[in-house]
Amino acid sequence: MKRLTLAITFVLVGLTTYASVATYSVIELSKIAQDDYIEVSPESVPVLVQTALSKAYPSAKLVKAYVNDKKEYKLEIEVEDQKATVYAAVAGNWLKI
Repeated sequence: MKRLTLAITFVLVGLTTYASVATYSVIELSKIAQDDYIEVSPESVPVLVQTALSKAYPSAKLVKAYVNDKKEYKLEIEVEDQKATVYAAVAGNWLKI
């Protein structure tokens, strides 16, 4: 009987040493800055950008145009039945395609 009591005591002590303590982790939230593009009419896009668009995508239709403070243009275009967004500088150079 003494051995049984001793064995139960060791088991209980062993179980309590492996009991885990709840840990809390800190989650950092970061804010991603959105593009600061302002919508403009497709007709107000500079001629150089329109020329670059017509050379790169002859059958493209300019749906929407946006401009930021660096005079970079975000162009939403439609080519056949697909939509795409391209970026161009005021001089007609492609930034992202």
